[in-house]
Amino acid sequence: MIFWVGGELPHFPVSTRAARIPDVPPVPVEENPLPQEFYSHAFPNGMIVVAEAMAGVESAAFSFLLPAGTTTEPESRLGLSALTCDMALRGAGSRDSRQFLSDLEILGVQRGEGVSAAHTNFGAATVAESLPDVLEIYADLLRRPHLPEEMFDAGKQVVLLELGSIEDDLAHKVMLELRKSYYPSPWGRSSEGEAAALTAATLDDVRGHFQRHYRPNGTILGIAGQIDWPRLLSQIERLFGDWEPQPETLPEPGPRGASALHLDHESTQIQIGIAYESVPFRHHDYFRASGAVGVLSGSMSSRLFTEVREKRNLCYSVYASYHTHRDLASVVCYAGTSAERAQETLDVTLGELRRLALGIDESELQRLKARVKSGLIMQQESSSARAGSVAREWYHLGRVRPLDEIGQKVDELTVAGINEYLREHPPRDFTIATLGPQPLKMPQD
Repeated sequence: MIFWVGGELPHFPVSTRAARIPDVPPVPVEENPLPQEFYSHAFPNGMIVVAEAMAGVESAAFSFLLPAGTTTEPESRLGLSALTCDMALRGAGSRDSRQFLSDLEILGVQRGEGVSAAHTNFGAATVAESLPDVLEIYADLLRRPHLPEEMFDAGKQVVLLELGSIEDDLAHKVMLELRKSYYPSPWGRSSEGEAAALTAATLDDVRGHFQRHYRPNGTILGIAGQIDWPRLLSQIERLFGDWEPQPETLPEPGPRGASALHLDHESTQIQIGIAYESVPFRHHDYFRASGAVGVLSGSMSSRLFTEVREKRNLCYSVYASYHTHRDLASVVCYAGTSAERAQETLDVTLGELRRLALGIDESELQRLKARVKSGLIMQQESSSARAGSVAREWYHLGRVRPLDEIGQKVDELTVAGINEYLREHPPRDFTIATLGPQPLKMPQD
C-alpha cells in the first residue's frame, strides 16, 4: 500500500533548515517472521534472499535491491549510479553486450532497471522454468560485468539524453526540484544526476562505484512466483555465496533547501509542487497516514480532483502521493495550470490540504478501502509486483507482510483513527516549488 510519486532562483533565499529525522523505533526482527508461503535466508556475506511461493501462477520474478543509490554518489559525480547501471548491462561474464540482451530475449524475460536514493534495482520476470537460467545471467551482471571502455561514451550519452528529456517534462522537473529542496541532502537527489557531473565522469569512476557498492552486504533479493525453494536457495548460494562483502559507509544528513523556490521558464503554464512531512513506511501510523493521502487523491471523487479541478476548473492536472525513504517521508502534491489561474490554484490547493486536518467522513473512507483492496487483488496475480514488494518490505520492515495482513490493516482503518492522526499530524510547514513565467505569492505560515 505504498502510494508511489533549472535556472537561477533569485526570488527566495536558500534555507539552512535543520534536517529533522522522525523518531522511528527500530522494527524487531522476529525469529520466524514469515508465514508458510514465504521463505528467507541471510548469507554470511550479508546478502538476504526473501521469496514468496504463489499458487496458480506459471511465472517467476525477482528484484535485486543493491545498496548503490544516489546517496552513495560523490557530490561531484551526481548521476554516477544511473551511469553505472547502464554500463553494467553492456555485457557480462562470457556474453558481450549483444549476446547478453539476446539471451534474455530468448528466455522471454521482461526486465526493468532503476535508481532510487537507497538502491539500484534490477528486476526481471519470466516463465517459472526459465528462472534458473535468468538468475545465472544476472549473477554475471552483478559480479562480472565488462564495463567496456569502447561503449562508455555511448552509455554516457544515453544517461545524458535521459537527463535532457526532463526539459520536455516540466511537471517531472518541478517535482524533482521540490524533493531536492524538501529532503535533507543527499536524500533529495535526482536519479538522473546533473549534466556537468555526468559529463566529467570517467570509466574509472564507474568501475570504482561498482566495486564499492555492488556488494552482497546490504543487497536484498526478492523473488515471487512458482518456485521450488530448496532448489532455488541452493542455486543462489552457488551463484552468490562467495561474493565478497565491501565496507559500508552511511550518508550524513545535510541541510534542507529553500522552503519556497521558483524556477523561471517561458511558458503559458505554471507547474506547482508542494511537500509536507509524513511518517515513514515502517512507522506504526503508516496506514492512517497513507489513508489520509488516499482521501486527498487517487480517484475522480477525491478531494483535490473534485475541489481544485472539477468545481473550480483551475487546472488540468492535480494529485497528491505518499513518498518514503527508510527514515524520512513526505506527502507530495502537484498541480499544473495556466499562468493566469496559478495563484488561485496554489491558494485553493493549500486550502484543501489545511482542510484535511479537520477530518474525513465515512463515505470517503469506504471509497478508499474499495480502491486499496482492488489494488491488493491485482498484486495477487502479478509475480513481478510481489517480487518488488517483498524486497522493499524487507528493506523497510525486516519482514514481509502477506497481502491478507495488509488487507486486515486496511479493514481496521476507521474515520476516528484517521482523524486522530490528522489532528496530531496536520498538513503544515509546506515546501513549495513553482516553475513558469513568474513567481507566485507564498503563504506566510
